[in-house]
Amino acid sequence: MASNPPTSADVIPEETNSPGETGDDRPWVRLGRSQRNLLLAATAVCSACGLAVELLLGTLASYLVGNQALAYGVAVGGFLAAMGIGSYLSRFLVTEGDRSQQQEQLLRRFMQVELAIAPLSAFLPLGLFAIFVVDGPLWIGLSLVTLMLGTLAGIEIPLLTRIFEQDDGVKDAIAGVLALDYAGALVGSLAFPVILLPWLGLFPSAAIIGALPAVMVVILAQNFPSLRSWRLWGLGISLILIAFAPLTIPLSNALENNLYDAPIIARVRSPYQKIVLTRWRQDVRLFLDGDLQLSTIDEYRYHEALVHPAMSATPNPKRVLLLGAGDGMAAREVLKWPQVERLLLIDLDPEVVNLSRRHPFLKRVNQGALENPRLEVRIADAFLAAPALDEEFDVIIADFPDPDRPILAKLYAEGFYRRLLPRLAADGVLVTQASSSFFAPRVMACIAATLESVGLAVHPYTVHVPSFGPWGFVLAGRQEIHPETWTLPVETRFLTPPLLAHLFDLPADIQVPHVAINRLSHPVIVDYQTHNRWDGFES
Repeated sequence: MASNPPTSADVIPEETNSPGETGDDRPWVRLGRSQRNLLLAATAVCSACGLAVELLLGTLASYLVGNQALAYGVAVGGFLAAMGIGSYLSRFLVTEGDRSQQQEQLLRRFMQVELAIAPLSAFLPLGLFAIFVVDGPLWIGLSLVTLMLGTLAGIEIPLLTRIFEQDDGVKDAIAGVLALDYAGALVGSLAFPVILLPWLGLFPSAAIIGALPAVMVVILAQNFPSLRSWRLWGLGISLILIAFAPLTIPLSNALENNLYDAPIIARVRSPYQKIVLTRWRQDVRLFLDGDLQLSTIDEYRYHEALVHPAMSATPNPKRVLLLGAGDGMAAREVLKWPQVERLLLIDLDPEVVNLSRRHPFLKRVNQGALENPRLEVRIADAFLAAPALDEEFDVIIADFPDPDRPILAKLYAEGFYRRLLPRLAADGVLVTQASSSFFAPRVMACIAATLESVGLAVHPYTVHVPSFGPWGFVLAGRQEIHPETWTLPVETRFLTPPLLAHLFDLPADIQVPHVAINRLSHPVIVDYQTHNRWDGFES
């Protein structure tokens, strides 16, 4: 077979088989230019959709189970392994007939694969979420989903390569298809996190991603006369999935409602997390990605314990830096101190800040702290923004989420604390929340050891918050502290001056003597957070 198309005729006789050998006297017709371009575009679309589905499954799994590295490992690794299975199975599709017959059969099989991928890509992620809601075998479900979608995705490129091989030979077919395959992968890897996820959300994105292969079937069928009957299938499935996209929002919300013990009164999807506010009688609760952040019944215990020991330990707390805490509760406690002239709050998610400013329940509880003229709010990544500041602070308060993922572990890393140190005044103090002091005592011990490694004197302490149980904090400064000399010149509901002095008396069963330092290159704190006493850990 010639490697380049002839210029004198569009129809050439079959070179390897005579009509008598094949039982078909149809001449071999090469692909037209528009048909070739459409098939190359189909290659890019297949790759883009496959990569986007991989990222979607990894994002969904990490949202549901919290272990980002493992979730992406299972989703992406399982998908790629299944693609290998699909690639192998593709060799058994279409093995008989001459080139014209094989090309038509290959195109038909490709369309069938696309019409199978389309609804599965749209519906299976929602099914995984339903499995999670009913406390079913999520990891088994994720493995089966990646196996099904990955196997089908693995069939796509080999089929397209064999179609082009009929025209161009193996070398040119592989070169052309792989070039568009890699280009499509780039588009999919960027489109999902930059466009689809922030604009549409997880489940509408799944429906739109699923609709694209069906749309592609419509376009291809229109340009291959012998396959035009497939247009109706592609059109019907694509329209159903596009119509289904907005319906995924109330469906997923209805499923999600079962995860909470109280009615949901606000639900916001930001580029960073899912924000949910619930209310049962007087108890309003804030959840981020399904994790409880505060309950208005007892949040004052947590925030008083986070703020006032550090403020009491500082001779004259005029300038305060607050990292995280976009709900305004910690800001409320800081602003009780009349000495405070400047409070700078840095939070990553503007939606948390906006909800806390505007929602009447949150605004009432934080006492409008986010509107106080002494407060400045900056929306930024504290990991980058805080060390880049050009001023010193008497008190630095870090109220970050628990370090259950590497992306959060960096906020408790030696490298971050070392870069933050120049922002701390000579007689200033730093305090950070340190997870459950009973169920994850190694986390508190790790934070203390990490702060100590940058030259600070550390003082872990713990309080009981009914919604969370025993909770840990670590206070650190360049000098030793003397809690017995502290006063508490502000109004509080929980803390008292005598209690301040005894916060640092740690029970023996939460003291862990040997832990590693948490580093950017080795985030051991994630393992300390995820493998805790619930998993049989004993200190």
